[in-house]
This record gives sequence, structure tokens and C-alpha cells, in this order.
Amino acid sequence: VQLVESGGGLAQPGGSLRLSCAASGFTFSSADMSWARQGPGKEREFVAAISWSGREEYYADSVKDRFTISRDNAKNTVYLQMNSLKPEDTAVYYCNLGVYWGQGTLVTVSE
Repeated sequence: VQLVESGGGLAQPGGSLRLSCAASGFTFSSADMSWARQGPGKEREFVAAISWSGREEYYADSVKDRFTISRDNAKNTVYLQMNSLKPEDTAVYYCNLGVYWGQGTLVTVSE
């Protein structure tokens, strides 16, 4: 299993970023996928999840109505669209499949 995140970077408060996670080594179209994050000095926390079909989505209260998780099973990729970013969204964002984690991509929200 390989999960490779990309799309992190620096954004201003109120701005947007789109993260991608390219997956390989398993049957992606059958797998529920999720995103988690770990902010500076904080524990890793759940952000969002999507069912294998894409029909069901789940969000942490802290990102609901601002972030959108989606997937493209033809491309073996899961996305996290992040809008209305806040400084407290600053974290390393990880793609997750069960016990498997990507290497993470850093998102910094700052003026």
C-alpha cells in the first residue's frame, strides 16, 4: 500500500487549498478513505472520510461546511478541498487507509 499526498503549502486566512492523495497497492475503488491532520504540539485528529462509492462523507465538526472530501476511482485518488482556511487549520495532513498512512503534506495558514 502506498499513499502519496500533495497540494500542501502556504495559504492566507480565508484562502483555499486542494490536497490530493494518490493511492496504489490495493483495490482503491473498494476502500473507504480518510484524511487526518496533526497540528503543531497536537495529537493527530480525524478530518474527513469518504465511503468507497463516494456516496457517504463524514467530517469533523471543526471543518464541516468548509472542507469537502471527494474521490476519483478511475484515478485512484482522494481529494480534500479546503476553503475558508483558518490559522488553526495549520497542520500536516495525512491520507489514511486503516493502518496505512501517507507521509503527509504541510498546510500553513498565515498572513
